[in-house]
Amino acid sequence: MISLRSVSKIYYIGGEEVRALDQANLYVEHGEFVSIKGPSGSGKSTMMNIIGCLDVIDEGEYVLEGQSIEQYSERELAHIRNHKIGFIFQSFNLLSKLTAEANVELPLIYQRVGITERKRRVREALQRVGLLDRGKHRPTELSGGQQQRVAIARALVTDPSILLADEPTGNLDSHTGKDILRLFHELHESGNTIVLITHDDNIAKQADRQVEILDGKTKEVR
Repeated sequence: MISLRSVSKIYYIGGEEVRALDQANLYVEHGEFVSIKGPSGSGKSTMMNIIGCLDVIDEGEYVLEGQSIEQYSERELAHIRNHKIGFIFQSFNLLSKLTAEANVELPLIYQRVGITERKRRVREALQRVGLLDRGKHRPTELSGGQQQRVAIARALVTDPSILLADEPTGNLDSHTGKDILRLFHELHESGNTIVLITHDDNIAKQADRQVEILDGKTKEVR
């Protein structure tokens, strides 16, 4: 499903070359739960942006679902971001003036899904994360764990091929973080492909397979 082959991302800062990714490799099969772990500045956020088609590589090749990213048009890349990848962020990124239901519904509005189908899918997504009874609440009326569940429901509602989670427990206490990780395991068992990015060894170990990134280079953790 995901294949990054000898991928590099290069920035120039003050005339100096900085390799955020340096000949990095990553392979993720359909249905896998893979963690990418590394300290701050290791290149893991850059890798997330590359996988999520939010940024482009400078060297190497990124193949997504059998096709090189270079062969996709801008319109097709936007379609991938909106339909095939579900993003889950550390800071939740919910709109404070909207209810949980409305936050989850937003991607479907962008996709121009009909209202009846939208309502059905929103209800189903909130049910999957155990928040059907909180649909009318705004983010300020929800706990941090509940807000992250809404964010996960928003990622799920488009039925994406990949769930891409960046430090999803970073703003949560340890107990709530464990609840969110249990939810990821449930989603994985139901067939979702999950790529989880973290700096925490204990969270990384929750995945079936771990990839370590340091100074832009990757290696499998045995």
